[in-house]
Parts: sequence; C-alpha cells; structure tokens
Amino acid sequence: MTRYKNRQQAGRRLGKELNAYRGRDDVLVLGLPRGGVPVADQVALTLQVPLSVFIVRKVGVPGQAELAMGAIASGGLQVVNESIMQSLGISAEKFARAADAEAAILRAREQAFRGGREAPDPSGKIVILVDDGIATGATMRVAVKALRQSAPGKLIIAVPVAAPDTCRELAGEVDELVCPLQPPNFGAVGMWYEDFRQTGDDEVQAILEKY
Repeated sequence: MTRYKNRQQAGRRLGKELNAYRGRDDVLVLGLPRGGVPVADQVALTLQVPLSVFIVRKVGVPGQAELAMGAIASGGLQVVNESIMQSLGISAEKFARAADAEAAILRAREQAFRGGREAPDPSGKIVILVDDGIATGATMRVAVKALRQSAPGKLIIAVPVAAPDTCRELAGEVDELVCPLQPPNFGAVGMWYEDFRQTGDDEVQAILEKY
C-alpha cells in the first residue's frame, strides 16, 4: 500500500497490527485531537477497548508564542523545557501564569469533547497513543513525556505513517511503536492519504459520545 484512502482505513490497519491487545480490559486508546481521533476510533473499535482523547497544548514564551518553554496535557500534566527557561531567564512564576492561561483553554476543549465525562486514568494500563501521522514528532514527544507521569503499565505509539528516522527516534521513548507506512521520502502526513480533509470538533465529539 502506498497511501491510505482516509483516516478510517488507516485506523483499521493499525487495529490489525495491534490485534494482540484485542478485548483486554487493561487497554486504553488515546487519540490526539483532532485528526488522530478518527484513526483512534477505528483502533478502539477493532480492539473492542475504550477510547478517549489526550490533549496537548504548548506553553509559549511570553512575547514569543511559537517558542515553547513547556507544555500541558490532559489530566493536569506538565512538561517544562528547563533549557529554554534558563537561557531566557524565565521564572517559575512566569511559567505558571502562562500555563494557567493554556490550561483554561485545554479544560474548555476537554469539556467540549468529553461532554462532562471523566477523563480515564491511564495508570497501570496499556496505553495506545494514536495520531494520524507524525511529522516533526514534537507533539507526540510531549504527549509521551506527560503520559509517563501517570505511570502507565505499557506505553505504545500507533500511527499510520511517519518518516523512518522519526520512528527510530520515538521508538526509544516508548515500549512499542507501530507504524505500518514509513516512506523514506516522507514530506508531509497529508501526502499519504487520498482524503485528508480537516477533522472538525463536531466529528470528534460524535466519535467520543459512542464510548
């Protein structure tokens, strides 16, 4: 296969690759919104296990929003880029204020997606972290670091497509990495889907309401 038809087909392919975890009561699938959720949906359906979202938001340097001094994630988890904070002389108090602002946005998105349902506890579980592909790997790395703080029993990255180098790097940070399509001329995630239309909030909400 050279390309996926859409995110749903990609998710079913991942589900087949992860068949060893089918029907287990200690497995949790987490999708990175928005594009990772339709993929994760098919993984969860194939494996007959629960699905939820795991949201990551960058905490930008004041005045330089694109430069991350850390990140926050679902469950109140934080990742701090100590080298950036030290080099720019950013205090813990400044980080906390910026993180609080991002946390308000994150909570609003979680409320919209989950509709008041409690976030699942990943501790001790086999957690399968799913996205629709990995480009730079920055968001996935933050998600992995944040999830490690919850002490999952096993942490797995599952993505339909990524560059071989990225897969090798990320494989060293988790217990297992599943990526069926690893083109050497990767380019961008969207190149490897026939249909890569944007996933909307409504679609994410509708998927999560099934679980």
